[in-house]
Amino acid sequence: MDRIAAVDLALRAGAPHTLLEIVTVALTELYGADRVELRLADYGMRSLQAVERVPWATDPVSIYDSPQGRAFGSQEPYIVSEGSTGKVDVHLPVTIRGDRMGVLSISLPEEPAVESVLPEMQHICEALGHEILVAERDTDLYALARRAARLTLAAEMQWQLLPGRACSRTEFSLGAHLEPAYAILGDNYDWSVSADHLTLTIMNGMGEGIDAALLTNLAVNALRNARRAGLDLAGQATLADQAIYAQYQGRSHVSVLLLRFTLATGQVEVVDAGSPRAWQMRSGEVQPLQFEGQLPLGMFEDSVYTPQHFTVRAGDRLLFASDGVYDVPSSVGERYGERALARSLTATRLLPAPQVPGAVLHELATYHGETPLDDDALVVCLDWHGPLDGAG
Repeated sequence: MDRIAAVDLALRAGAPHTLLEIVTVALTELYGADRVELRLADYGMRSLQAVERVPWATDPVSIYDSPQGRAFGSQEPYIVSEGSTGKVDVHLPVTIRGDRMGVLSISLPEEPAVESVLPEMQHICEALGHEILVAERDTDLYALARRAARLTLAAEMQWQLLPGRACSRTEFSLGAHLEPAYAILGDNYDWSVSADHLTLTIMNGMGEGIDAALLTNLAVNALRNARRAGLDLAGQATLADQAIYAQYQGRSHVSVLLLRFTLATGQVEVVDAGSPRAWQMRSGEVQPLQFEGQLPLGMFEDSVYTPQHFTVRAGDRLLFASDGVYDVPSSVGERYGERALARSLTATRLLPAPQVPGAVLHELATYHGETPLDDDALVVCLDWHGPLDGAG
C-alpha cells in the first residue's frame, strides 16, 4: 500500500486541474496503463462526459448502454477484453459516500493479474473522487465536464445549492434528481447528516426563472442558518418564514417539507409547510404519508409551525415528490400521484435509492406523453436500513 499512499499524496499536492494527469501517470507506472479516461455523469444523468481541457472534444457515452455505463449503474468494476489487441479495458465507478460521480476507464495489458490489482485501483478511484470534490472550489474543469448542454442561469444557481445527488450511511441510502436538469426553476432539496440525525428538506419555490431561483436560494440558506444555529425543526421553519416574509412581504412563498430523522431509533419529526408530498413503501405496499398541512414559508408574518411525528423501520423506502411530479396529468387527465406513482415505486423496488429518482422521472415523462413538462419535477428517495445492532 506504500505506492498507493504515494498516489494519495500526489493527488493532494497537485493543482486542481491536474488530478487526471496525476492519476494517469500513476496508473501507467504501476500497472502499465496505456490509456486513462475519466468521465463524469451529466446533470441529467443520461450520459457520461469526458473530463478534458477542451470541453466536449470527446463524444459522450450513454449512461445506460455502454461499458462505462455498466460500471456506473452496477457500482462494480466492469472488465472488457479487447481480444485482438491483447488489451483489457477496466471501467471503475468513482463514488464518494454514495454519490455517484462518474467512471474511470483504464486500458491495461491483458494479464491474469488484473483482478488482483482491482482493490488498489478502486482505492485510487476513491482518492480521485475526494480530491475532485475539493478541487471544484478552485476550477471549473469538472463542472464543465458534467454539462451536456448549457445551463440556464436559474439552473446554475439551483445546482450550486445542492449538497449532492446521493448520500449513504449505515442507517440510510438517499438519492435525488431534478428535471428539467438544465433549466430548473424553483424546486430544490437539501440534507445534512450529523452523528445523531439526518435533516432532509424538499422545497418548491413559486415563480419562474431568476425570481424562483433567488427565492429558493434565500429559503435554503435561511434554513441552513437556522439549523447551524442549533434551532429545532419548528424553529428552522419559523426563522426561514420570517426571512422570506421580510424580503417579499407575502408576495412570494416557498412550499417546504422538513424532516429530521433520529438515526438510532428511526423516529422522524416533520414540518409540512406546503406542497411537497411523501409516500412510503413497507413490505411491498405503497401508501401516501399524510401530514397536517401548514402555511408555506413567507406567506404571512409570524406563522407558527408545529412538528408532527412518525417512525420508519428497517426496510422502509420513502419517496418525496414536488407537485411537478404528482400533479402531472396523463393523456386522459388522471394525475400521476393518484395511482401511477405507486406503480412506479413498486416497479423500481429492486433499484438502489440513488437510481430510483431518475427511473421515476423517466416513467413520468412517458406517462405525460409527448408534451414537455411545464413545471419543475423533483424526486427524492430514501431507503432506511436502521442502525447497526447495538448502535445507540
